[in-house]
Amino acid sequence: QVQLVESGGGLVQPGGSLRLSCAASRIIPRLYHMAWYRQAPGQQRELVASITPTGITNYADSVKGRFSISRDNVKNTVYLQMNSLKPGDTTVYSCKVNGKGIWGQGTQVTVSS
Repeated sequence: QVQLVESGGGLVQPGGSLRLSCAASRIIPRLYHMAWYRQAPGQQRELVASITPTGITNYADSVKGRFSISRDNVKNTVYLQMNSLKPGDTTVYSCKVNGKGIWGQGTQVTVSS
């Protein structure tokens, strides 16, 4: 069974950094279009960042210049490096295999002083 397990969320002060991890099992992330999404309560799910099999990345305007998506092909893990975090970044972040509808369980990120 394909599984995505996110980790790395937590509480951080504004301006701080976190790195989220999405560890994949029974699937090879480098062969798929992988993405990070977030969804705050009462709001639509937002595509935060994505990476194609060829390494092309794409970001939401709200995170450009602050977030970076990457992939470790040996560890079958996709990362989301988040810098200069703002309170508005607070929500649950989930990774997904785009086109397959496979989601992880999500990890909570809270940005607060």
